[in-house]
Amino acid sequence: MQTDMTKGRIMSSMLLFAAPMIAGNLLQQCYNIADTLIVGKLLGSDPLAAVGSSFTLMTFLTSILLGLCMGSGAFFSIRFGEKDEKGLKNGICASFALILSLTVILNAAAFLLLDKVKAFMNVPAEIWVYMREYLTVIFAGIFAVFLYNYFASLLRSVGNSVIPLIFLAVSAVLNIGLDFLFVLVLNRGVKGAAEATVIAQYVSGAGIAVYSLIRLPYLKFKKGEIQVSGECVRKIAGFSLLTCIQQSVMNLGILLVQGIVNGFGPAVMTAFAAAVKIDAFAYMPVQDFGNAFSTYIAQNYGAKKPERIRKGLKGAVLSSMSFCAVISALVCIFARPLMLMFVEAEETAIIEEGVRYLRIEGAFYFGIGCLFLLYGFYRGLGKPRMSLVLTVFSLGTRVILSYILSSMPDIGVLGIWWSIPIGWLLADLVGIIYYAVNNNFCK
Repeated sequence: MQTDMTKGRIMSSMLLFAAPMIAGNLLQQCYNIADTLIVGKLLGSDPLAAVGSSFTLMTFLTSILLGLCMGSGAFFSIRFGEKDEKGLKNGICASFALILSLTVILNAAAFLLLDKVKAFMNVPAEIWVYMREYLTVIFAGIFAVFLYNYFASLLRSVGNSVIPLIFLAVSAVLNIGLDFLFVLVLNRGVKGAAEATVIAQYVSGAGIAVYSLIRLPYLKFKKGEIQVSGECVRKIAGFSLLTCIQQSVMNLGILLVQGIVNGFGPAVMTAFAAAVKIDAFAYMPVQDFGNAFSTYIAQNYGAKKPERIRKGLKGAVLSSMSFCAVISALVCIFARPLMLMFVEAEETAIIEEGVRYLRIEGAFYFGIGCLFLLYGFYRGLGKPRMSLVLTVFSLGTRVILSYILSSMPDIGVLGIWWSIPIGWLLADLVGIIYYAVNNNFCK
């Protein structure tokens, strides 16, 4: 099933394309929450803090691969919109070779630098025991992360967002089942939780790769068509590496913030680990909608249909902001019950800190919703540099303010929580001003 978004109803095609992506990542977030619940309830607060900090690190590493794949996906979507099958096939060959090579380097570096993580992330000794055990296993799944994200981006770029959802669903359900088996039944602790994750990752990664090779016509190469030209690698790198830098800078900033949070001790670490999972679950739909919006923009940009781009932009803003208003209200109202899902009621300090975080971030979800649309818009127009600029503004503000404000005794960790929405809003302002000044994008 492929969706050509260069024709037909605009919002319905965009929403139908986005729906499986949203469902898939909500399912992934359900797994992340289940994983956190299992570790927190069965193993205790220190293992929960370790897995939470590990999740932040893995999100950073995954973001490198995800950025490479998303950048390639934008290239694929433009070629698909242009109906350039030869260019699409050349891009597939070049991007696969490029991203596979970088994956091997990244995986080797992760293992070699494992013991440097403790100092870099300011991890307390009592937490590092669990964190190192978890990461030693979880790093083995990096290649599987590449497989899934590469083929999922390829399928989505040509309008198929359903198949990635199916493989992600299988992975999430398998992951939860294996979590219970390894942690509850076999008593393998945090190592068991990591083993469950890696096995599930390889099932989804290998599965979607095999499906794509069998069913996707653009992977049916004739003799002489499999070639990696320097020119094509250069073009792919222009899309992929900048998007990779954008994604990795974004998550590097989050990783640096995690290091500041860790300096406030295990209680704040545990609160942050739980609250971030809730936070990510809440705004994940607008992130996925931004990615679907990027595919829509790229296809219509390739097809040279500026009027559809303008109409799609208006509809996307209205839809995203409406969702953010609803989800902000829900998170602010139910912050305490949500924290109680992860933490025992007697852990009052952890709960109170998590509630403070959720109510501050939750009030400003419209800021990150707008930012995801701006990322998708500029990436779809083949301008990943602007997405990178917005990321630098957002994360740079967050990190700088976190360091400055958290060092003030009267503000402390509260300064970290406030720095996040301030970063979102500043980047939004920059992106909107740039669009207003250069409003010939859609002409």
